[in-house]
Amino acid sequence: MLQNDLLLRTLRGEKTERTPVWMMRQAGRYLPEYIAIRNKYGFFERCQTPELACAITIQPVDIVGVDAAILFSDILVVPQAMGLEVQLKENVGPLLPNPIKTVADLARVRVPDVDETLGYVFDAIKLIKQELNDRVPLIGFAGAPWTLLCYMVQGKGSKTFDEAKAFCYAQPELAHQLLQMITDTTIAYLKGQIKAGADTLQLFDSWGGLLSPADFEVLSLQYIRQIVAAVKDEVPTIIFAKGAWHSLDKMAATGAAGLGIDWCIPANMARQFAGNDIALQGNFDPAKLLSPIPVIEKEVREMLTAFGPNRHIANLGHGILPNVPVDHARAFVNAVKEFRFEH
Repeated sequence: MLQNDLLLRTLRGEKTERTPVWMMRQAGRYLPEYIAIRNKYGFFERCQTPELACAITIQPVDIVGVDAAILFSDILVVPQAMGLEVQLKENVGPLLPNPIKTVADLARVRVPDVDETLGYVFDAIKLIKQELNDRVPLIGFAGAPWTLLCYMVQGKGSKTFDEAKAFCYAQPELAHQLLQMITDTTIAYLKGQIKAGADTLQLFDSWGGLLSPADFEVLSLQYIRQIVAAVKDEVPTIIFAKGAWHSLDKMAATGAAGLGIDWCIPANMARQFAGNDIALQGNFDPAKLLSPIPVIEKEVREMLTAFGPNRHIANLGHGILPNVPVDHARAFVNAVKEFRFEH
């Protein structure tokens, strides 16, 4: 039995004594303890060594006091498992030197056996569950197919992913073939995470907001729907499609238990779009963690009041920034933990 199951109870729609809190990218670059590991080991070495991934995953639970651990990994382990070379350069971001542009390129990609190619992730999850010793739930995750296609076609990070969009518009059949292969791989991967012990899953569609509502349906949501349908009866699933607030109603209809939202949509509007039967997660602007601590505490109280009791998970509207002081991150978490709604 989990000692702290606030997150899972919130996702199930149960009443809780307080709002649960965790932060996207909480295991990572703002923590000196993480930087010490980073200075010794390369990025994929950290991901692929279960002991390192385990230590990094648990750091924010011990140091900042969050209500859930999220697996330390990367969304790009999936394209890697599918046969593409992925390099991650510190402070530069991802590089895929041989991106997919043509039918011939697609022939290099496969739907892999996830136990062979991603077994190290499952080993890490088993180890993390053992080390967490039922203190808090463990969140597993994957990138949504559209976001992974963006990197697999563009070959690197981008603010607009024009090449990826052009690929989908100029070669739609090829694009859908690739999206389906990513979807099939992701379903197998997430099922493997559940089997290894993940308590809940989050799907990151970081670039969903680059698409119009109609294109979001065609290029992203129809594939997210398949993934959620495949896993939702085993563990609760959270969809985080940054910037795609226009489709919150459709995302809520997938059967997901929670929806992540960024800071560009107010709580009442998100609730109106999503309906009352789903948890909302968010939506503190990560840059606000650079404010003085009393300001962070005041803004947290305002955020919690706006969302109201129940069916809310306090989180950031995107990943924590590397220059956030640890005591500011802790102040954010503590402000959520100390807040109580008037009964």
